[in-house]
Amino acid sequence: MEKTPDKTPRVITLGCRLNAYESDVMASHARDAGVENAIFINTCAVTNEAVRQSRYEVRKAKKNNPEAKIIVTGCAAQINPAEFADMPEVDGVIGNEEKMHAASFDPAALFGGAKIKVNDIMSVRETAPQLISGGNRTPEKSQNRTRAFLQVQNGCDHRCTFCIIPYGRGGARSVPAGEVVAHVKSLVQQRYGEVVLTGVDLSSWGQDLPGTPPLGDLVRRVLKLVPDLKRLRLSSIDPAEIDEVLFDALTTNPRMTPYLHLSLQAGDDMILKRMKRRHSRQDAIELCAALKEARPEFTFGADMIAGFPTETDEMFENSKGIITQIDIPWLHVFPYSAREGTPAAKMPPIKGDVIKARAKALRETGEQVKRAHIEGRIGDLDEALFEGKGLGRLPDFTMIKVDNPPAAGSFANVEITGYDGTNAIGILRG
Repeated sequence: MEKTPDKTPRVITLGCRLNAYESDVMASHARDAGVENAIFINTCAVTNEAVRQSRYEVRKAKKNNPEAKIIVTGCAAQINPAEFADMPEVDGVIGNEEKMHAASFDPAALFGGAKIKVNDIMSVRETAPQLISGGNRTPEKSQNRTRAFLQVQNGCDHRCTFCIIPYGRGGARSVPAGEVVAHVKSLVQQRYGEVVLTGVDLSSWGQDLPGTPPLGDLVRRVLKLVPDLKRLRLSSIDPAEIDEVLFDALTTNPRMTPYLHLSLQAGDDMILKRMKRRHSRQDAIELCAALKEARPEFTFGADMIAGFPTETDEMFENSKGIITQIDIPWLHVFPYSAREGTPAAKMPPIKGDVIKARAKALRETGEQVKRAHIEGRIGDLDEALFEGKGLGRLPDFTMIKVDNPPAAGSFANVEITGYDGTNAIGILRG
């Protein structure tokens, strides 16, 4: 008997967690609209390499699925829609705002009319309610009833010299606190054990809302009004914008995970200035020291760029040194890649082999700090939220592997017994 071809719409995701979350929303909209035999490529534009990879995925998807319609969206498509529309494999291009609206996925609208359906992202002033996970939508595999990523903010009003993303995401805009609380309640009812608040520039949440409430107000309201939420976590945050209420929640509320992923980018003041960042090296060091003093179990992740234009050996050593000075076990390193249209692309570049070597050195330093952090926790008892495949996540972001793990979505007490080079290892405790 001949197998019936699977015509279920698929989404291929590149880039950040926010893109991954939005891909879930797109997949849901496409299914609900009855879209068949279509592949959506949700692109990234953070570097030239990301754009190149996006084009590669388009060609690969068409080669492997010659009968499927290929629709391209995401930041790279928003910034340069014609580049993708000109590809022979592409049947349509939709913008970052359009991809979030159910009406965009009506087959007649999706495949009819103009090939490019991309509006001016800078004209968008609100974050659509349907961006929020929950309600009656069935979570995708990436939202596997353990941790849910909840978008509460989109866009960015800052103009870091290396970053093209504001032109793909538009200006900063926030979801009102009442809507966020309602959706967190819905997620808890769906048995999610942890909610992660996320956004393009999460720290700026509230600045476009009446009264300009700080992010700390949102966090405090969620914790107060959703008492059954076991854990609340924040995604990447700007070290220049941690208000007093947020600091208090992070350091005094046990349901708030003792972990922050910092949008650090560099550890040298001159490079930070040329990046047009709003924090100094000392600002980051003092913030992390204050958090650890108030709550000693606090740990940090960070984004770091290696080989930013004009970076000298001394400047690079300052960046490498801040990893150990702050103690950052969860490091994301990005080799600098000039992005056309950004001020940094016009600055004197660093040689490619130097960038590569510096990125490697940053990663190696990060791995050393990670090993020391996990080995320093051997013997500790903690509570893990299990995510499947025997792996659980501790509040400080450490992943731990155990034999005979409980079901995904379960919390269990564990004792840390070692480190396997990637994750902590441990045993279940009653």
